[in-house]
Order: sequence, then C-alpha cells, then structure tokens
Amino acid sequence: MTASSTVPPIPPVTPHITAALAPHGTLRVGINMANFLLVSGNADDATPTGLSPDLAQYIADLLGVPCALVPFAGPGQLADAIADDVWDLANIAVEPERAETIAFSDPYVLIDANFLARKNSSIRTNADVDQKDVTIMLYGRSAYDLWLSDHYLRPTYLRVDSIDLSHQLFKDGEGDVLASLKPKLLSELSGAGGDAYHLITEPFTAIKQAVGMRPNQPEALAFINGVIAHLLASGFIADALKTHHVEDKLSLPR
Repeated sequence: MTASSTVPPIPPVTPHITAALAPHGTLRVGINMANFLLVSGNADDATPTGLSPDLAQYIADLLGVPCALVPFAGPGQLADAIADDVWDLANIAVEPERAETIAFSDPYVLIDANFLARKNSSIRTNADVDQKDVTIMLYGRSAYDLWLSDHYLRPTYLRVDSIDLSHQLFKDGEGDVLASLKPKLLSELSGAGGDAYHLITEPFTAIKQAVGMRPNQPEALAFINGVIAHLLASGFIADALKTHHVEDKLSLPR
C-alpha cells in the first residue's frame, strides 16, 4: 500500500451539496475572532488569517463559490447567529448544548484546556478544583465554560466577556483558579510575574474544534466530514498549523 492510497479522496461535489452549503451563491463562514489559535493574524487588508480562514477558503474553492468571512467577537455570539441566517459554515467547538441548533463535523484540531492556580494555593489537581469552596474565573460561554458547567457542579463561577479579561482579573486577585486554553496559560507562566502561578498539568478537557452548519443536512455534513478526513490524512491541517506557527499549541485528532 502506498502512502497516497491511505489518504481518503475528497468527496464529489454535487449541485445538492453546493446548494445546501452556499444557498446564496457565496460560502459565508462565521469566524470566532476570540480563538487566537485558529484566527492567528490579519492580512494587510485586515482580513482574518489562520487555520480556520484557510479551511473556509479551501471548502469554498471546492464548491466553486466565493468565500466571505463573517467575524464574531466570541463563540457565544457566533452560535446565537445561526438563527439570523448570516453564516453557512462556522469555526466553532463541539458542545452538546450547541448541538440543539448546530450540526457539527468531526473535529479537525484539539485544544487542551487547563487550570492555573496561584503558587501558594493548596489546589494542585483537577479534583481539588471541583469543590464547593472554589471559585473559577473564566471566559463566559466559551467551549470550556459549557463543558465545566456540565461536569464541575460544585464550584462557583466568575464569568466575564473575554478570555483576556478573565486572565487579567485572575492576575488582579479574583477567583481561586483560572480556567483557560493551555497555550494562553503557558504564555502567562513564561511572562512577567509567571512564577506566581502553577499550572495543573492534566487538562480538564480537550476542546474539539469543528465546522458547524445548519442541522438536518446529512449529505452536506458527510461531505464536510470527508473533506476534513482528507485534509488531516494529506497533511494539509498539519502544514497549516506550521504556516501559522501554532503547531506546538494544537494537536490533531487521532
């Protein structure tokens, strides 16, 4: 068996799939601007760049339609906008709560989420966090917030409007632990004052980053899953992570 034979082919594009994914003649793709790992920069014309925009353009090219990126400040706003018919696909994390209104593809990257505690804190493990007397600082309506709300039922939550604000308020003394994406926590540890904190090294969850779409479109969803399988096996996703300098911050699904 040759290496190329292990890469699944791209599924054929049918008129039905094109009509389902780009009903207005342009593939409108919702982009979560708060995800600094998948939207890692901006072009000279301020267009978002990163793995998510690359994937959006790739799918649009397969369909033979223009690609229009629709930016959102955070995942909550992006998810809510499914009711407004302003995007056809979206870069968004898989969460059961959102699955009521959004169909998710298979994941194409994974992002670890961990806790950060203060150096002198007795909180050393994830089990230590899941206690009634613990307050968790975090970005409200993030994928890890939704996951924690379902799994860590004892702590108190301090939810704020952005990931940067959650970090700043924790450094200002609010909350007992900070829940966040591991790459951003590592940047705190390596920055000024980082020796005042310690990372709980075991992730409490891994965020499955996927493509979201309107539900009840099985043929279109199967097409997107086929595209993702091809891009993972062919090395496209891995190469894009290197291009955008985030290969050491994200992992690929096994």
